[in-house]
Amino acid sequence: MMVNNRVIKAKRIVVKVGTSSLIMPTGEVNLKTFDQLAFVLSALNKQGKELVLVSSGAIGVGLNKLHLKQRPEEIGAQQALAAVGQSELMTLFTQRFNHYLTDIAQVLLTHDVFDYPVSNESVMSTFECLLQDGIIPIVNENDTVATDELDHHTTFGDNDQLSAIVASHINADLLIVLSDVQGFYDGNPKHDEDAKLLSTVSEVTGSTFAAAGGAGSRFGTGGMQTKLAAAKRMIDENRQMVLASGKDPKIIFDILNGKNVGTWFTNQPEQILKGANSDE
Repeated sequence: MMVNNRVIKAKRIVVKVGTSSLIMPTGEVNLKTFDQLAFVLSALNKQGKELVLVSSGAIGVGLNKLHLKQRPEEIGAQQALAAVGQSELMTLFTQRFNHYLTDIAQVLLTHDVFDYPVSNESVMSTFECLLQDGIIPIVNENDTVATDELDHHTTFGDNDQLSAIVASHINADLLIVLSDVQGFYDGNPKHDEDAKLLSTVSEVTGSTFAAAGGAGSRFGTGGMQTKLAAAKRMIDENRQMVLASGKDPKIIFDILNGKNVGTWFTNQPEQILKGANSDE
């Protein structure tokens, strides 16, 4: 289904940025993206939007920091690399958000935080306090400790899933996923020159997944499959998601202004999200 005029009205927004947007193909940190992301989110924050940033990139930044070309295969080495990279990642974000006079906070999560009522209530209270105070939580999986062992499930698998889970739990109006693709196509644009960018997707089915490609870049773990899984969760909960290019984070302004960019996942294309967390 195609629509020309989108009406996306949301106050509480989760923005997910992928490793491919933060790390250049050479492995260098993309400082421009860090700066533009801080600029856009700071501007929206000052407009009264409640924002959560889910950021990948710890391992990618760690690789750059330690001058490594390839992700190590051993789990312990990957977790150590993530520990180095997460510190550097937050340093970069802190520098840029401080420049725009916006406060941020780090929230590192594991899947079992949401699985147990007491820890879930605690982290939800933390999110609410930060958002009420105009502080932008920057969320990532706690890669240094996350692991799956027997029935103890702590990993999210990828940050596309993490962003959708966070959006669900904090009752966000909208999830914006910024990636290295323009949106969702009806075929693989790398191999099919006739593949068309879909403006709107109202249902994620088996055939939708079949049209998706494989895994992401060597720096990240996500791919179109994980983004569709996130979109399906949002649609099933009557929420909205937009998948768009993260090359220039100012595209977030275009999305919120209703411009026809990226792919809009919603089961009610004409819907204006209202309710407790939306502007009137």
